[in-house]
Amino acid sequence: MGLVDYHVHTARCGHAVGKVGEYLRQAERMGLKELGFADHLPLYFLPPEKRDPGLAMPQTQLGEYVAEITGLKGKSTVEVKLGIEADYVPGREEELRRLLSAYPFDYVLGSIHFLDGWGFDNPAEIEGYRGKDLDLLYERYFSLVQRLASSRLFDIVAHPDLIKKFGFLPSRNLKLLYEETVKAIAAADLAVEVNTAGLRHPVKEIYPAVEFLSLCRRYRVPVTLGSDAHRPEDVGRDFDRALDLLRGVGYYEVAIFTSRKRHSYRVLI
Repeated sequence: MGLVDYHVHTARCGHAVGKVGEYLRQAERMGLKELGFADHLPLYFLPPEKRDPGLAMPQTQLGEYVAEITGLKGKSTVEVKLGIEADYVPGREEELRRLLSAYPFDYVLGSIHFLDGWGFDNPAEIEGYRGKDLDLLYERYFSLVQRLASSRLFDIVAHPDLIKKFGFLPSRNLKLLYEETVKAIAAADLAVEVNTAGLRHPVKEIYPAVEFLSLCRRYRVPVTLGSDAHRPEDVGRDFDRALDLLRGVGYYEVAIFTSRKRHSYRVLI
């Protein structure tokens, strides 16, 4: 079964390890059809002196990253794709558009990692949850995911419910918030990533939740797969569980991308 892993990082982001060739060899061992590198875009929304090198690659390395991944194409039984993971920050859309258009990406993952400057998924900033109204926090997060979708800067929404990473869960029922978000994603004709990294974090769940993914199916939102690997051994990790989740809600195809054009690829799940 040839699957795709469209969310793999490199050591350039400052919090991943291993060489790109090691990630590719692991993909070969896993029998993947495609491997998409999608490292963190430089933190374009911050002044250079405030960009943490432990969170994303420096601006000076972006061209090197593109050249290295592009240079892997055609050198393996696994098809290599050039992706990037870009943070959405309201008000900085045009700057991001210019940056993305300068490189030949096969796809762009859109992510939310910051809420008003707070890195809510960063273990070093976990104390930021203290005293927060989780219901309001989830509303704020998903409203940003909706704005991410409507910006039409991206091809795939990465880990759509990342806000649950540390297991801080709201008391409210999230169905309406999920549905509003999925409708925005569907209206923008984006794909959603089924990301297995949540299984390796305190929440112990795949992103997104089954209720969210079921709504994606109802609104005919395409899906793709990502391990969010920051180590070579995590490439394709827990994809058996991801396939079970997809099968359970009725998906039989994943989205694949070339030069930011989406196609469907049927998998036997």
